[in-house]
Amino acid sequence: MKFPNPQSLRKIASIIECDFVGDHDFPVLGMNEIHVVEAGDIVFVDHPKYYDKALASKATIVLINKKVDCPKGKALLISDDPFRDFNKLSEHFRPFEKATASIATSAKIGQGTVIQPNAFIGNNVMIGDDCLIHANVIIYDNCVVGNHVTIHSGTVLGADAFYYKKRPAGFDKLISCGRVVLEDHVELGALCTIDKGVTGDTTIKEGTKLDNQVHVGHDTVIGKNCLIASQTGIAGCVVIKDEVTIWGQVGTNSGITIGEKAVIMGQTGVTKSVEGGKSYFGTPIEESREKLKQLAYVKKIPNIIKRLEE
Repeated sequence: MKFPNPQSLRKIASIIECDFVGDHDFPVLGMNEIHVVEAGDIVFVDHPKYYDKALASKATIVLINKKVDCPKGKALLISDDPFRDFNKLSEHFRPFEKATASIATSAKIGQGTVIQPNAFIGNNVMIGDDCLIHANVIIYDNCVVGNHVTIHSGTVLGADAFYYKKRPAGFDKLISCGRVVLEDHVELGALCTIDKGVTGDTTIKEGTKLDNQVHVGHDTVIGKNCLIASQTGIAGCVVIKDEVTIWGQVGTNSGITIGEKAVIMGQTGVTKSVEGGKSYFGTPIEESREKLKQLAYVKKIPNIIKRLEE
């Protein structure tokens, strides 16, 4: 997420009431998670396992819970609870905005677009030309929908990321202030749920089609001309390259990549990144021909045991 206007390091530190290391006027342009950070962004880190990764990332401001040497060209925000303070910044720069109409006056809707009754279009949503938004579709604030997009009934764009930190008193939620972006000629079936990014975008690229009841987690990027069948669950921060086919009831781990033109057969558990141009099946995932051979061999075991006993 980029801030509406550039901020200073001193201003950011005053918002979250923490100490800082660096020039008072060090420029702060936004905030993002580590996998999407750019120069000028804040990234937060609160576990020693990830200190080095955060300090070496593209982010130039690191919100951290330990006093460390500041890398050259960067700045530090020293906090006793970076998770809490990252949430403070999210609430400050993108606060919740109450809806006052079923289609917000700040929404921009293109020519030829049809919005059926009982759809909800949130604040600052942008919808392109010649789209069809069916009844009872919910599009949360700041989502972007391209041209010639069809969204079927009951689908929700922009719900919060499923992202929690375990505390002694329970689970503490990381506030989501990202977006969902649908490119041109995307079609979403009924009852799909596309979660917004924590600070960036969950993106579905041009020409991709989703069946009914597909879930897409936060910050996932789905490539062009993919087909994803019903009851598939895609975790957060997944990258699906162009022209991938995913059949029904597939589930994925977070942070994995599925290569271009891969085919994932039904009920597969995608537990790791896989190369493109191949077909996969099973849990844990393997190339489908190898997995099917293994299943065929398993069926032969009773006869082998019977012959040994004779």
